[in-house]
Amino acid sequence: MTPQPSPQAGAAVKAADRAHVFHSWSAQELIDPLAVAGAEGSYFWDYEGKRYLDFSSGLVYTNIGYQHPKVVAAIQEQAARMTTFAPAFAVEARSEAARLIAERTPGDLDKIFFTNGGADAVEHALRMARLHTGRPKVLSAYRSYHGGTQQAVNVTGDPRRWASDSGTAGVVHFWAPFPYRSRFYAETEEQECARALEHLETTIAFEGPGTIAAIILETIPGTAGIMMPPAGYLAGVREICDKYGIVFVLDEVMAGFGRTGTWFAADLYDVVPDLMTFAKGVNSGYVPLGGVAISAEIAATFAERPYPGGLTYSGHPLACAAAVATINVMAEEGVVEHAARLGSEVVEPALRELAERHPSVGEVRGTGMFWALELVKDRETREPLVPYNATGQAAAPMSAFAASAKAHGLWPFVNMNRTHVVPPCNITEAELKEGLAALDTALSVADEYTR
Repeated sequence: MTPQPSPQAGAAVKAADRAHVFHSWSAQELIDPLAVAGAEGSYFWDYEGKRYLDFSSGLVYTNIGYQHPKVVAAIQEQAARMTTFAPAFAVEARSEAARLIAERTPGDLDKIFFTNGGADAVEHALRMARLHTGRPKVLSAYRSYHGGTQQAVNVTGDPRRWASDSGTAGVVHFWAPFPYRSRFYAETEEQECARALEHLETTIAFEGPGTIAAIILETIPGTAGIMMPPAGYLAGVREICDKYGIVFVLDEVMAGFGRTGTWFAADLYDVVPDLMTFAKGVNSGYVPLGGVAISAEIAATFAERPYPGGLTYSGHPLACAAAVATINVMAEEGVVEHAARLGSEVVEPALRELAERHPSVGEVRGTGMFWALELVKDRETREPLVPYNATGQAAAPMSAFAASAKAHGLWPFVNMNRTHVVPPCNITEAELKEGLAALDTALSVADEYTR
């Protein structure tokens, strides 16, 4: 679709937004949201007719891009047949979505509890774990993000937690492995893995194993920087959970449904959790949907004992119809395999070449269509490009980088010292190279802040 400029319409949209919309994670008077006129495939555009290649996939959820015709048609067909129905009934779209998801989840995660998104999926997974074990505490990692609702934001390990953290949520944080910025003074990935597992088990010992219901981890931490766990770490956490009777929860909200070049990131590590949360890519974000995939053992806990939780829109027919169509599109069009191939053959070589030329790039890491560049002032000391949780003038280098990317038609995903490369999983090779060229230009701006 060719964008048609309409500045007057854009001004009206912007005025209404500024008058009435309260935006998340924002100081309301300090933001200037872009008015978006339309989107298709890997691109969106504003009312001035300027087009952007979306290297953020919305918020890392448009795994098959915007306006895929088969998914749009499925939503329209479902709306014509049955727009909505209460969750206590068996509905075709809901049943089929659950079946297709269960076919792809690892191990025996064959029961699906539907939610409206990722945060409430985390809320319910942790509630299930506490009820299953009869224990109160949850362990989660620093450098993590699990959602913005009360329990989910408390298990989150980044600064967005602080304003809501009263210390009463039963959450204990620990350090997960991150070799580039090791908290364990490790010199190899093997050391990082062994020391991180020792740290986790020591934390459990001092907190009291009999008090801990669950350990929740993002299989590959996303917002925090796409930190690939070293070989053996997730398997080691699985063993620790089995040893102490702790429920192992993997958060696949961001990493799931093709993002890593596999259906789920857990497939890369041959690990099966007890509970797994999902959302975002399950239907490319076309209609809000999330859920919890549940193991046979935990499902059995609620076979004759009611599960005390639910949502009015659990398994909403329109959302589930979108999920059915999305999963089928991904299978028919080979989207998962496409993401894996482009990740290994195009993205990784290109990003490593950029890292060689740009002193602002400290590390490249990722897989599939799930990559991050760690930006630094100094490669030798690994000093971050901006301080932790920087705002205002302190965040100027990252702001300048992002502004350059946008000026060259690339919409980036930036967080603290990192820029993510997370385009739609079905992006074409030509589009990908276009985006990488714009990224190259933007990194030259970041280079100006290095020494």
